[in-house]
Amino acid sequence: MQIPIKRSIESVPGGMMVVPLLTGALIATFFPGMPKFFGSFTGALFSGALTILAVFYVCMGASIDFRATPYILKKGGTLLAVKVAIAILLGLIFGRVLGEAPVAGGMFAGVSTLAIVASLNDTNGGLYMALMGQYGRPRDVGAYTVMTLESGPFLTMVTLGVAGLSAFPWPALVGAILPLLVGMIIGNLDREMRDFLGRAIPVMIPFFAFALGAGLDLSKVWQAGLLGLTMGVGVVVLTGIPLFLADRLTGGTGVAGVAAASTAGNAAAVPAIVAAANPAYADAAGPATILIAACVVVTAILVPIVTAWAAAAFGKAEDLDEPPSAAEDTVAPRVGTR
Repeated sequence: MQIPIKRSIESVPGGMMVVPLLTGALIATFFPGMPKFFGSFTGALFSGALTILAVFYVCMGASIDFRATPYILKKGGTLLAVKVAIAILLGLIFGRVLGEAPVAGGMFAGVSTLAIVASLNDTNGGLYMALMGQYGRPRDVGAYTVMTLESGPFLTMVTLGVAGLSAFPWPALVGAILPLLVGMIIGNLDREMRDFLGRAIPVMIPFFAFALGAGLDLSKVWQAGLLGLTMGVGVVVLTGIPLFLADRLTGGTGVAGVAAASTAGNAAAVPAIVAAANPAYADAAGPATILIAACVVVTAILVPIVTAWAAAAFGKAEDLDEPPSAAEDTVAPRVGTR
């Protein structure tokens, strides 16, 4: 007898990230002594998030091809630059108001500059590529090879530093991006290694999600309900409109920009890494993880709807009167459910 476990998990938006995260959080909330009781490998599953993420980013880097075509660089670079610029702008605004600490009480309890910046800095690659496969061209899918540079905590750390908050020592900044760079070098030197490492990306997502969830206290989750919904809608609106306009200005229909207005499952891992690099963000990390996980779900639901509307209203990418390009056959590697 076969039970469709994988299919059931994937039926939940961002399921491979959200379901294990919530499972770990439930165990941590109701059975907090379990990791210590069992110890050994079982205990390590509850506390190994950073180690698993280090391996994850090596594999993610291996999937990035240095030989991106000019179109891919233009499209992906534009979308990347706009998302990062928005995160920096909001980081500057909220950094002046909130600093590093989260809001302590009231209906906005748990909101922090870290949560806002991290929710904006990383695009759901699997969702973007699926939507571009339906509403765009292969070269639009390939644009995500450039946007993959969003992955990990590096840009969030840089954004927080630019916003005038607690700075990170340069070894911490280099350490945040080094696994990704090592993976890029390995993947571009050997295509077989790229394929080998790339296949591990979706496998590791539920494991680091579970370990992250094991550090959360669900007694405070109710605070994230309305806030998580609001932040998710905010990500779609605040990034979707500028991304749409930027895509139009660079010769696109705007559909690719809307498809990139989401939060990646990876982003939920960023607060813990940032807090490990700089203790000033320790209080904000837990609530930020919950809020970002909510953004993953909300944007995964809203972005496909808005993208379908944009394609119907402004035309699919293949409707553009544009000669074929050599980049047409260039497709970004699959990165699973980010």
